[in-house]
Amino acid sequence: MKKEEKPERPEGTETALDLSHLRRETRTALELAIVALAPGDLADQLAVVAGLLEAIAELPLENPPVTALFPIIARRGRTALNRWGEWYARHLASRKA
Repeated sequence: MKKEEKPERPEGTETALDLSHLRRETRTALELAIVALAPGDLADQLAVVAGLLEAIAELPLENPPVTALFPIIARRGRTALNRWGEWYARHLASRKA
């Protein structure tokens, strides 16, 4: 489940497209984590980020609270997605062995 590395942009320069991609990736990871019976804290971490992204997606990206929160939520989302990817890789590897 290794993805291509995207070049890092300075924090706070995320776009609406970045929000859309992160939202979709997080929701998909959450669905897969539930089906795979991933640890509850991992599913919770993904669920929190997915919920926050859903909530701010309804607001204009230029809205001051969104501008302030999105970099924090994006960082939490990337952390959760990385954690999910690592767990998935270990889980899948143990099934193949």
